[in-house]
Amino acid sequence: MSQATSPATARVTMPDGRTVELPVLPGTMGPPVLDVRKLYGATGVFTYDPGYTSTASCESKITYIDGDQGILLHRGYRIEELAERCSYLEVCYLLLNGELPTREQLAKFVHDITYHTMVHEQISYLFRGFRRDSHPMAVMIGVIGALSAFYYEDLDVDDPHARMVVTHRLIAKVPTIAAMAYKYSIGQPFVYPRNDLDYASNFLHMMFAVPCEPYRINTVMARALDKIFILHADHEQNASTSTVRLVGSTGASPYAAIAAGIAALWGPAHGGANEAVLGMLKQIGSVSNIKSFLEKVKDKDAHMRLMGFGHRVYKNYDPRAAVLKKSAEEVLAELGHKNNPLLEIAKELEKIALEDEYFVKRKLFPNVDFYSGIILEAMGIPTRMFTAIFALARTVGWIAQWNEMIQDPQQKIGRPRQLYTGQTERPFVPIEARG
Repeated sequence: MSQATSPATARVTMPDGRTVELPVLPGTMGPPVLDVRKLYGATGVFTYDPGYTSTASCESKITYIDGDQGILLHRGYRIEELAERCSYLEVCYLLLNGELPTREQLAKFVHDITYHTMVHEQISYLFRGFRRDSHPMAVMIGVIGALSAFYYEDLDVDDPHARMVVTHRLIAKVPTIAAMAYKYSIGQPFVYPRNDLDYASNFLHMMFAVPCEPYRINTVMARALDKIFILHADHEQNASTSTVRLVGSTGASPYAAIAAGIAALWGPAHGGANEAVLGMLKQIGSVSNIKSFLEKVKDKDAHMRLMGFGHRVYKNYDPRAAVLKKSAEEVLAELGHKNNPLLEIAKELEKIALEDEYFVKRKLFPNVDFYSGIILEAMGIPTRMFTAIFALARTVGWIAQWNEMIQDPQQKIGRPRQLYTGQTERPFVPIEARG
């Protein structure tokens, strides 16, 4: 590609000498985008981009990431400020509507979410079809996908009112279903949501309350969990969000699209990383073992990975990790675990790795998963629930992106192309002649 011939176009020259001018589309922030939609029609050539590392699949106004600078913005607001000064539902309103709510708007939004938290009683029967030891993510994929059978009127995705209702239902019901998956796995009765509790406190209550005694909400833990929800609410066009958009582009039920997003999030390369971080810290076992562990990480033949460091987008410190590091210290101090060995290992591991030229050169900085597992385990949440909590928090991002996609007049059904390297056309050989 030669230098742009004008501020708004770039010229592509083909090997046979043909040229085509393509628009260069500027964003409000970040790099401009080369519009290749007419490239195939003009040249007969596709672009090739495995993993979509250099391809914008859509236009969006929701989330902006500057990976080199370690910046994450939701609707223009820094994630650090939102995590410190907002509630999760306040951030949900922002992601969905583009602006922070007034007191009156927030009160109505909280009310609308709160009074959708119960699930249809028949849904409880679905859990009996799963083994007790089923992974919570497997259960959530099945149960949330099944919501489309209970709320079929939401299938009219072109109806703004229907989209609003499904948005409220999903944000409200996913925590209930996640808590039910946990209760089912340990053989305890389901705990119904309480409308007098805030979002995070209600989830803790559904997770840990039992009918035979009162459960007291720890406000420090509730606030820490609310921050975890905020920090995971949306993250631009990642694998699970792209999955939701792709499924949604077919006109499928939004419940099916969200279930597909949960399936994508389940993968250890995406949402399951904080489980792996916790396992790594326990494997290290002691601060004294960190240096020998890092030497194994640097040894290609040792096949040892440093979990919780590095990110596809961030080439700097993940701003979410800094918030969670502070939150981890607050939670552990509140619980009397101020000298928690896992936190001490994590902090020292971070310190040593950030001073090691091997990791600095490769731009391997702590990401959001590095500290979140420590917080969740300290709360008594089992590791198998970590990714389910990630899904719970990310539901609003998925549904905001789905809503934006549905309303985008330029959006088409997702249909990537390919570079075919298989057999060329050949004659069919009857089975008796195949030797």
